[in-house]
Amino acid sequence: MPLALITNDDGIDSPGLYALARGARDAGYDVVVAAPAGDASGAGGSVRAVVDDGHTAVHAHDDIAELDGIEAWSVAGDPAYIVHAAGQGWFTRRPDVVLSGINVGANTGGQVLHSGTVGAVLTGALHGWSGIALSLACGLSSPTAPHWETVTGLLPELLDRLAARPAGTPWTVNVPDVAAAELPPLREAALCATGAVRVRVVHRAPERGPDGVRPGGLRTLVSEEHSEAEPGTDVALLAAGHPTVTELATLTSRPGVTGYPAHDQGVAHAR
Repeated sequence: MPLALITNDDGIDSPGLYALARGARDAGYDVVVAAPAGDASGAGGSVRAVVDDGHTAVHAHDDIAELDGIEAWSVAGDPAYIVHAAGQGWFTRRPDVVLSGINVGANTGGQVLHSGTVGAVLTGALHGWSGIALSLACGLSSPTAPHWETVTGLLPELLDRLAARPAGTPWTVNVPDVAAAELPPLREAALCATGAVRVRVVHRAPERGPDGVRPGGLRTLVSEEHSEAEPGTDVALLAAGHPTVTELATLTSRPGVTGYPAHDQGVAHAR
């Protein structure tokens, strides 16, 4: 059976990770789980890792009841680092597909750049592996009873369709947090210019008060906004209740646009 590498950015203790691993196994895949030891949300494509004496700590986990015998590892590094390590031969078998999630909260618009969930599948694409980043669209608050099964119920069809695409194809999928029976059909979506989640950073100057000076700093304000989304984008379709799938483009160059001559156009270099 093909091998699925399962990772996330919420860490090894995430129930969404366990649900995704079981869902991939039920879809007919061999599964290995390797996830950050702690929360790595917002890591994007970072390959940061904690190095001690030249090594990054990894710990085998055979005690996670929810994984029911699935091989699992925690890593002192970000999700893209984990995928890159797999690409460098960490496991005996190279993965056939990278599955990342299930993230708590949607990953939409241009802000997927910052998502560790998405960063993992983009890194897999650089190694020639297709992948899916899966996110549960549940707003800004963590749900008390998340519908993981609604997401995993879509996996067999998604994996079949992904297998028909060229190797190294990365997808991001967002699924509303509703029961499977209430889920409208999947829709292909364009990325919204920004995203549903708006992050505003404001600077607070130092303030002098009766107890002394309170230090200044940066304050992060997070809100959610759907009203400005263009029709057909992931944010707009999610707001209408649809699960969405978007094929992402991996990092590439755009030649012939800077106005400078290319190296093979007879450029004379000064010595």
